Amino acid sequence: MFGKRNKSSDRHPRDRYDEADDYADTEYESADNASEEYTGAEDYDEAVTDERSYAGVDFDADTSLPGTSQPGPGPYDYEDVAELFAAVAEQRLDLGSVLLPVPPGGQLQVEMNQEGLPQAVHLAIEQGRITVAAYAAPKSPGQWRQVASDLAESLRKDGAEVSVENGPWGRELLAVTEGADLRFIGVDGYRWMVRLVAAGPSGATADGSPLTKAARAVLSETVVRRGDDPLPVREPLPVVLPQQLSEQLVAAHQQQLEAQRQAMAAAQSEPQAAPSPRMPEGPRQGTDGSAMQQLGRN
Repeated sequence: MFGKRNKSSDRHPRDRYDEADDYADTEYESADNASEEYTGAEDYDEAVTDERSYAGVDFDADTSLPGTSQPGPGPYDYEDVAELFAAVAEQRLDLGSVLLPVPPGGQLQVEMNQEGLPQAVHLAIEQGRITVAAYAAPKSPGQWRQVASDLAESLRKDGAEVSVENGPWGRELLAVTEGADLRFIGVDGYRWMVRLVAAGPSGATADGSPLTKAARAVLSETVVRRGDDPLPVREPLPVVLPQQLSEQLVAAHQQQLEAQRQAMAAAQSEPQAAPSPRMPEGPRQGTDGSAMQQLGRN
């Protein structure tokens, strides 16, 4: 339920599950690019949340939100829970299209594209990493089933061991790759689909593991803000960072650019070694004598 607190954790992972990035941040515009990874992404792994105190999630409690027409836990449609959500909005991370609880001890990792815009936000916890993203979908459900099929095919082509498990929302994909174990959980909503990717070391995404429990708890309290704009099916809903976090990332990006500029200026100012003098070449010696001798014969 919104606003519940849970036991804290004072550690979070430093490891990056790069193998998961090929699938965690994919734009699902068609089945053909189900495993297309973003290029030119820049990670700011030390980025922190704003100064608000996020309550986190209760991993064991019933997370159903009373007063809604939806039985059981979320994810919820913002239009259905807007009034109830207002009371706990300060305890959630508002990313525009998705509003997330942050597990205790969680750290944000933000990926920026080449234009300096956020394209993905990861929640890093002690056991691994959780990524939640929302996409445009038809009014009728069924998109996750097709996306899961596309993902399974793409993962197998890349050499992963893929299995299908039944979870709280139905079909879940479990993939064992060379770099990380992955669990994909998807839920269809009204004109949206939300997908969570949990990534961790070998065995971390098994059913009942701490990472899987944390991932399901996060998804059960996620709120999707679809908006009214018409969007193509499978179009990612935009990610918008809180102002303070956005300012931190802009400042970090500017510091990186300034450091690169100074490094280039220092390299250009270093004295260049003078080229060694070139000795004049003598007249060419051909088969019929020197060049001068040949000239004298003409």
